[in-house]
Amino acid sequence: MTRVLVVEDEDRLRRALAINLKARGYDVEAVGDGRSALRAAASTVPDLVVVDLGLPDVDGVEVVQGLRGWTNVPIIILSARDSQWDKVDGLDAGADDYLTKPFGMDELLARVRAALRRSAEATAAVPVVETATLRIDLGAKRVQRDSHDVRLTPTEWHFLEALVRQPGKLVPGRRLLHDIWGPAYEDETNYLRVYMAQLRRKLEVDPSHPRHLITEPGLGYRFEP
Repeated sequence: MTRVLVVEDEDRLRRALAINLKARGYDVEAVGDGRSALRAAASTVPDLVVVDLGLPDVDGVEVVQGLRGWTNVPIIILSARDSQWDKVDGLDAGADDYLTKPFGMDELLARVRAALRRSAEATAAVPVVETATLRIDLGAKRVQRDSHDVRLTPTEWHFLEALVRQPGKLVPGRRLLHDIWGPAYEDETNYLRVYMAQLRRKLEVDPSHPRHLITEPGLGYRFEP
């Protein structure tokens, strides 16, 4: 089933969205704040996210930025903010669509279908990265080492994907912490060390002398193909 994450703090609207999406055959998880949204997405990657901007803990734009740091899933913003600049900010943050409240449920459902169609077309063109020992299929979210499947946790996958999508480029540690764990974790550099060590054990031939998962001390990390 297609999984949709709904992020809306208004209880009545959140229930209505969940009911209507479930009635159309979607698997729905509905949460009421931004931090819960980032945790839910990290636990089980959704196929599409519907997010309100006016959340009680962090602004919805931050949720969009946090998701966009490691995933290309379609994101539709719902908001009572109807100025041109609010829409520009939301779309520039990485949202795929912007729907102003109040809205018709049929219109939202049509936009969901359209976003999922575009995502399916884009996924078909997602690259497969191959090295002498690794095969990383970003579209299928599958990693193989020496032709054997490697099981990664959702967080390990998010970390790896953030690096693989920018081969050879330094990805700052604070950005990884913000995008994977959320704004409250930007100083928790020990998280990065722990998960990088786990990835190296699973993917590197010699974890103590990594060939592909490179640390730039004090700066961040790189993936070298």
